[in-house]
Amino acid sequence: MDASQRPAMPRPVATRVFVVANQKGGVGKTTSTVNIAAALTQLGQRVLVIDLDPQGNASTALSVDHYQGTPGTYELLVEETPLADVVVASEEVPGLDVVPATIDLAGAEIELVSVVAREQRLKRALTNHPRVGDAQTAGEERWDYVFIDCPPSLGLLTINAMVAGAEVMIPIQAEYYALEGLSQLLKTVDMVRAALNPTLAVSTILITMYDARTRLAAGVAEEVRSHFGDQVLQTNIPRSVRVSEAPSYGQTVMTYDPGSPGALSYLEAAREIAQKGASL
Repeated sequence: MDASQRPAMPRPVATRVFVVANQKGGVGKTTSTVNIAAALTQLGQRVLVIDLDPQGNASTALSVDHYQGTPGTYELLVEETPLADVVVASEEVPGLDVVPATIDLAGAEIELVSVVAREQRLKRALTNHPRVGDAQTAGEERWDYVFIDCPPSLGLLTINAMVAGAEVMIPIQAEYYALEGLSQLLKTVDMVRAALNPTLAVSTILITMYDARTRLAAGVAEEVRSHFGDQVLQTNIPRSVRVSEAPSYGQTVMTYDPGSPGALSYLEAAREIAQKGASL
């Protein structure tokens, strides 16, 4: 079944803003961001991806220009350029909009250090956009989902994301040491919740790079589920060459190889996220 024939999911009553974070690199954070975002558009949702990682990998995977000087998240945070002026539509994925990240963003944390209310900048940019809100305030044109792809660190960029978002999605790879460093991330979430954003919650944990042939992967998945219960999606994302190849073609696996196990898993994970949201 191609994307256009997939039955649409009901839209959430208001924009859901996800922070995708894990300071441990190589866990499939950006890959999960772009593929779940693309999968949700195939399920009839309107989605915005904000690339908050100076490496710009999400921008690459969504085939959006992010050479130095391209207006994007740096201008949004440091120069307070309105969100509407830095959003571009992804040509690869209909229904998906992107705020690209350039290497300029690497200096943003230093430039923002002395700024008053520096943690609030992304939140203000989102709140002021007419497509963020509920059916009454933002109408039919509203974004249903916003995904903020954070850098693999817990600095000011990630704090900005956590202040702007309501839900945290944590990709965890099914490998030894998977839970290492996670306590620091959860402490940061607690700190932000206490001081800056009381509505922030870890709503979604996604197990990535799952190899069903190994006992280790099953053991890690079991450990993650025993720690986090219902926050963990039932769908595991398998280790997949197709998923890894897709960004080099400026695509997500959802368009690169929509029938592959990786694409079907991300579609199922997106469906779970949408269903869980219906009961929030």
